[in-house]
Amino acid sequence: MNRMQCLKSIKVRRSPWILTRFKSTDASASEVEHFRNLAPTWWDTHGNQRILHLMNLARLDFIQRNIRNTIKIENSDIYVPGFNYKKFLPKDISTAVQEEFDNEIEKILISRKLKVLDVGCGGGILAESMGRLPYVQHVTGVDLTKDCIEVAKLHAKKDPALKGKLTYELKAVEDVEPNEGYDIVTCFEMLEHVDSPSSILSHSWRKLKPNGILFISTINKDLISWFTTIFMGEYVLKIVPVGTHHLNKYVNSKDIIKWFQSTVPNKYQVMDVKGTMYLPFKAWVEHNCSDVGNYFLAIKKLPK
Repeated sequence: MNRMQCLKSIKVRRSPWILTRFKSTDASASEVEHFRNLAPTWWDTHGNQRILHLMNLARLDFIQRNIRNTIKIENSDIYVPGFNYKKFLPKDISTAVQEEFDNEIEKILISRKLKVLDVGCGGGILAESMGRLPYVQHVTGVDLTKDCIEVAKLHAKKDPALKGKLTYELKAVEDVEPNEGYDIVTCFEMLEHVDSPSSILSHSWRKLKPNGILFISTINKDLISWFTTIFMGEYVLKIVPVGTHHLNKYVNSKDIIKWFQSTVPNKYQVMDVKGTMYLPFKAWVEHNCSDVGNYFLAIKKLPK
């Protein structure tokens, strides 16, 4: 047995929920431990995860808006390119036109039967929401924290509408099959918790079909982020458990885009990038300063 084989055969003694660390997308033992402790309160909308439940509404708005923007309606009696009907038609008529337009888009989306991969799904807040969308055929949620996966499975059983539409698996994204098997891949509130964000991006990108969309939500590495998410969020307002975030793990939106420029040049399209922030008594709102604080990012995989 050579030296490399010996190294691979050694099991590192750790806590019972993570025995080995040899994959580039493995979470650190401390991160797994942190989320293991959070698992029992994942679906308490008034507890430690309240802020995440509120953010989920903004995430869904961002996702659905970008998915709908990929739909082009041609040869339709209700669509006239370049005509601003909201400006020139009475409100009741423009509203009716918009409703018919939305229905047409919905029909096209439903026919596509989208498959979704939620990377770092936690207790399943986003995965369940995606599973309820009429045009989503199936959602696969993966996470490395066993307790979170168990919580997600138990909660999903409470909604009969999710039966057959939602699967949870305790595995790393690189172990998900098949490559190019998903229309949508989401990495929400997880890149700031891993040691190698570029590895997560690389493996997530491989899971996307051509014309699929990768959705990302994470936090810029700056003093404003430290002040809002750690100092205020964890220590002052106490809306997030202490130890949830670490400034050195935050990832700038510009750095993610640079990664795509250097790794898959001419094979991607930045569809949308928005900053987002939490306002007490108003929940999460979007803004155009995507290089400050939290942000949402949508990147399309261009056909080969």
